[in-house]
Amino acid sequence: MPTQSRHIARRSAVQALYQWDLTEQAPEDIEKHFISRHELAGGALEYFRRLVEEVPLHHQELDSHLEPFLDRDFQQVDPVERAILRVATYELEYESDVPFKVILDEAIELSKTFGAEHGYKFVNAVLDRLVLTLRPPKES
Repeated sequence: MPTQSRHIARRSAVQALYQWDLTEQAPEDIEKHFISRHELAGGALEYFRRLVEEVPLHHQELDSHLEPFLDRDFQQVDPVERAILRVATYELEYESDVPFKVILDEAIELSKTFGAEHGYKFVNAVLDRLVLTLRPPKES
């Protein structure tokens, strides 16, 4: 899938998952709303749907992967950064075809776009440590 399609999908998924986290609406309802209001088609639509359906299903597992690397309770993390961290953790765990550097770069960019002023530093620090657990370096 083209990189731009996944970028669009991630961007929309972070917004949808932020809404899910704050409102506790059904992911299917949020998904329908986003598809009708955003220009998602082809690969972007498919990947968006996968993220919006799978992240809520696995959110407890994703959160438990993240918690050891946080400096505060997970519920104290900014909701935008929570959504970004969950998407990145999902991809690290379940999307092995996506290089970890791409996942980290995308998460940092999304944090700069949607997060608090220095939120990207927090996201980067957490994911830098998490990646060693979920995608440990291969021995030579």
